[in-house]
Order: sequence, then C-alpha cells, then structure tokens
Amino acid sequence: MKVAVIGGGRMGAGIAQVFLAADAHVTVREANEATAAAARERIAQGLRIAEAKGGRGAEEALGRLEIGSVPSDADLVVEAVPEDPALKIRVLAEAEAAVGAGAVLATNSSSLSVAELAAGLERPERFVGLHFFNPVPVQELVEVVAGPGTSPETLDLIRAWVAGIGKTGVVIKDSPGFATTRLGVLAGLEAIRMVEEGVASPEEIDQAMVLGYRHPMGPLRLSDLVGLDVRLAIAEYLCERLGPRFEPPGLLRRKVAAGELGRKTGRGFYDWN
Repeated sequence: MKVAVIGGGRMGAGIAQVFLAADAHVTVREANEATAAAARERIAQGLRIAEAKGGRGAEEALGRLEIGSVPSDADLVVEAVPEDPALKIRVLAEAEAAVGAGAVLATNSSSLSVAELAAGLERPERFVGLHFFNPVPVQELVEVVAGPGTSPETLDLIRAWVAGIGKTGVVIKDSPGFATTRLGVLAGLEAIRMVEEGVASPEEIDQAMVLGYRHPMGPLRLSDLVGLDVRLAIAEYLCERLGPRFEPPGLLRRKVAAGELGRKTGRGFYDWN
C-alpha cells in the first residue's frame, strides 16, 4: 500500500508512523527543507521508541519513508495541515490532481465539515474524514466521517485500512465537530467556566474526572495539550454552526489573548515549564 501524508507535524508524523509500522510505503509532503527534516526526525524518533517497546524495526520502516511530493500512484492521501478551511481545500484539490482516480483522499480535521472541504473536489465519493487522535501511535480510535458524497466502497476501504493499522474505526455522519470533538469541547468549556466561577481549581476538576469517570486525563490538562488557541478556534466554529452552548468562556479568550496557550507556550491552566 502507498500512503501520502500532507503535513509532518505531530499528527502527520504519527499517522505516517502507524502506516509505516503496518508495512506501507509512506511519502510525507512538507512545505520546505527545514520542516521536512524535522518531520523525518519526528517519525524516526517515534519508530525508535516503538521498537524499544517491542515494535517493528525502526530502520527497516524508515527505508519505506520518503519526503517529497504526493506520488501519482498513492492509494491513500491524508491531509494533516492546520485547521484552516481554505488551506485544507487548496491542499486537497492539489492532491486530487496529483493522484489517480482510484485514490482515496482523507482529512484529519477534528471538527470541519467534510462536505464543505469536499466542495473543491471532482471526486467527492472518494473523500472521507479520517480523524486520528493524539498521540496517534498509542490511541486506539479513528473517527471515520462519512460526507454526503462519500461512497459505500470508500467507507469499506477505509474500514479495512484502519483495521490494518491496528485501530478501531467508528463511522460518524458528517456534522460540525463530529462526535468526539463535539463532546470533548463541551466538557472542556464547562470545566473552564467552573474555574472562572471559582467552583474548584483546575487540578481538582481534572482529578475529579480522572478518578470519578476514569478519563485518562482531565479536560483542562487536555485543553493545555491541545492548545488553548486551537480549543478557542474550534469552540468559535461550533458556536457559529451549532449555537450558544459552545460559546467560549471569557477566561479562555483572556488566556489566548495573553499568550497562555498551554504546553506549547509553557503556561495555560498548568505551568509546563
């Protein structure tokens, strides 16, 4: 199988890694030489960590990795660029023009409408949402999002490929936020409101959800890991599409305005330094 991943950041590198571990030939497309080198190192590091834990040989897998343009004979192209609709639409259209008519295109978007992203495609029946979770190599779930034009044959192929990389796919009808983001963002926004109202500290709220509901981590720590700017952008999008229950709290807006974006800046609801 030949897979192309557009974007070699944390998500794209993880997607590339799991397909390499399943014997696929993977090409990662990046914007320039510096980001391409960083993507390759990110993937190599992930494969070496997996090998140390009993996984496949990292060097053999890296022999099937290329950094370059989307190959014309790719079976699957997954875009993993930032959550910018215009950027995704452009990248997907370019990818469709580069591959054969039988290739499947997928978006790793966590919230954007598959139907809207398909608007610039000539073959929407070969397009699907393929929402992986971070960190990709260890998370078991893949949310398969069926757009209104997605064909049953495409869904069958995607289900088989998801199973082939050792993941469990759940099929969701196209809707803003799908299932997981919609529920996860609601929990995160309510937790932020609770901090804002002085109900409890971030640590206490998170501990309550971990111990009481068996969540692997609390909604505020997760928000810091996702990035508070990313959480705000998704909340604004969902608020526009689904109504005021997704209205971002003032505290979230203030933290983003202050540059407190979570782990990537060293401070959010937690101190990461």
